[in-house]
Amino acid sequence: MARKVKCPDCERCLPGWLAAFGDLMSLLLCFFVLLLSMSSMDAKKISEAIGSLSGAMSVLEGGTKTEISKQRIQESTPIESRDETSEQVNRITVSAAQAVIDANEMIEKGHAPSIVLEEAQDGFVIELPASLLFKSGSATIQNDDAILFLKRIALIIAELPNEIKVSVQGHTDSQGPAQSSIFKDNWELSSARAISVLQELLLDGVDPKRISASGYAEFSPKATNVTKSGKEKNRRVELHFFGAKPKDKAKVRETVLDKAANK
Repeated sequence: MARKVKCPDCERCLPGWLAAFGDLMSLLLCFFVLLLSMSSMDAKKISEAIGSLSGAMSVLEGGTKTEISKQRIQESTPIESRDETSEQVNRITVSAAQAVIDANEMIEKGHAPSIVLEEAQDGFVIELPASLLFKSGSATIQNDDAILFLKRIALIIAELPNEIKVSVQGHTDSQGPAQSSIFKDNWELSSARAISVLQELLLDGVDPKRISASGYAEFSPKATNVTKSGKEKNRRVELHFFGAKPKDKAKVRETVLDKAANK
């Protein structure tokens, strides 16, 4: 009778997870090979990168160096720095807009014309109705609310960058001063009103080097002088905020009313 031979033990197969892992590695290898084949290789860039890395790790071989040409420097992307002046103007302009809103809330109780903040060619303008500041034919500020508003504007001017200037401009309607007035014509009246506002701002601490005053009489109207409401709009004092240099003017104009209008 033949002797039964015992079947030798077979080697155990690899676990299932290892087979799946091997397939995953193969797929990843194919993926990176495809990426490499689709990319453009720049030998000079690779040489510079290897040289820089080797130099940083103190393993730079003698005679090997990296060199960045002037053309490479020009082609590099510049790092954009934050414009602190622009941000500061933006923030202060919002404060000015809020000051106008607060002042108008007080003015509404007395049914007086509103203060207006609007864009100008080279910055922004705060427009003060003459009736809010002066009595008819007068250039003396007698309204306490207007004085408080100017004090707040003075604080805002102090926070603005030094390159931002302020021009105070007086305007009248087409009707000249009364015969009993101390002013000979609208030139004198508009100039005197602008100077009164300027002097109030100086008393509140505004740097004299940053502010000026001028009178335009009736020759820069905002509305028609035929109607009563038009004449009222033309009687005003404007505070023009602008940059001393062209680039500063553009900067003020770009940053001003977008934020102020949303306030």
